[in-house]
Amino acid sequence: MLFVVILTYSDSVSESIKEKRARLLENAKINVSEAYSKMDHPLIQAFATFTENERMINQMNEKLEEWYSMYFPELKTGSPKSYATFVSEFGNDKRSANAKDLERIFDEHAKHIAKVAEESMGGDPEEKEYALLKSIAEEELRLIELNDKILVYIKEGTERLMPNITGIIDYKVAAELLSKAGSVEKLALMPASTIQLLGAEKALFKHLKFGSKPPKYGALFKLQEIANANREDRGRIARVYATKLAIAARADAFSKNYIADRLNEDLKKALSRDRKHGNQNKK
Repeated sequence: MLFVVILTYSDSVSESIKEKRARLLENAKINVSEAYSKMDHPLIQAFATFTENERMINQMNEKLEEWYSMYFPELKTGSPKSYATFVSEFGNDKRSANAKDLERIFDEHAKHIAKVAEESMGGDPEEKEYALLKSIAEEELRLIELNDKILVYIKEGTERLMPNITGIIDYKVAAELLSKAGSVEKLALMPASTIQLLGAEKALFKHLKFGSKPPKYGALFKLQEIANANREDRGRIARVYATKLAIAARADAFSKNYIADRLNEDLKKALSRDRKHGNQNKK
């Protein structure tokens, strides 16, 4: 004989749809609040702001140099801050800057700037035009000052959140890796090969889609040890760094033990072995 049993739950036992929705929403709020209370998200936002500001500074400096070069074509500084400061303070009369002012702006290049200013073939802008040039230069300087403040925050935050990673690499590169990964925990769960290619997503996509050469490094290229190495050695050095960074990330995310000193010693030994191996292969 087949019996069909129908179970019914009273309101006191079961949870209504409305109550369940409210509970899930509250749990979601708590999870989001906990996630945003960590240092990961603020640092990622700070780095994104820094990167965007840096792009704007470079664009503004490029336009400022194109415009002001009509009046001082010999002025070459290599520093957006120095260039904008000079335009802001002496762009209406380039020969009015004294030696002390030029030294404050250009350091050891002051004498050269004074000489080319005195011999410059350019004239000086009219009052209304200079007012615009001065405004552009001052806006650029404000963005530079803001980025300096953001960098202080990023440095302090990354050293606190990722002491082992920043004990191995530059804090700005560490912040970029964090930004690409999404969090320290996500970075810690990545294999070394993935960490090595963080920041090279476009090149990797081209390789997978069009068969171009695979990338050997991403954000790690900004490390001086990699950027200054021979082209054929950069991939190997990036792999060594990525291996140690993977260990450092796990310590920062989970164990919280400071092992950067030991990792740096291991890194030096690994790089030394890699150089010897690379030299042998070249022979």
